[in-house]
Amino acid sequence: MRLAIVARYPPMKMPPHIILLLICMNIGAQAQPLVPVPRVELERYAGKWYEIASYPQRFQKGCHHTTANYTLSDKGYMIVENRCNRDSAGGKLSTIKGKAFIEEGSGNAKLKVQFFWPFKGKYWIIDLAPDYSYAVVGHPNRKYLWILSRGPHLPSDVYAGILARLKANGFDTGKLQVTEQR
Repeated sequence: MRLAIVARYPPMKMPPHIILLLICMNIGAQAQPLVPVPRVELERYAGKWYEIASYPQRFQKGCHHTTANYTLSDKGYMIVENRCNRDSAGGKLSTIKGKAFIEEGSGNAKLKVQFFWPFKGKYWIIDLAPDYSYAVVGHPNRKYLWILSRGPHLPSDVYAGILARLKANGFDTGKLQVTEQR
């Protein structure tokens, strides 16, 4: 219907009520706001996580066997250490350390991660297994996404369930790239 309306009226001669209708249709098509999990116990979240899949990012290009380790600090933030082998499974080990600051009032589910001062990125925990065996982390703009697990592999039914919830949450799961793990 939208194409027929646009084709019938040249851009500058479209009646205002049609323009308003198109604007309303576009607003309705926007994804709902991203909602993090209600509560995260940081002591249980701390530890080693294996990256199962992610949206490809420039800063992770060439990474294999990617892991993240979270440690609680006595200063009110978490220390984050990401590791991967560059360019191949046996490639040179690459590490980077950062800090994850908890957003107050978020139930510890919204963090701001900083690897380079003064820049911080939003890191929202949007799916979390009751036993903390997997976690899904995203950004409210839906351009960043990581599926994490306590082990190097996830059972296929668990992974399929995560994908279904991500699709329902407005993520394009076709953009996910599975991470090579040992």
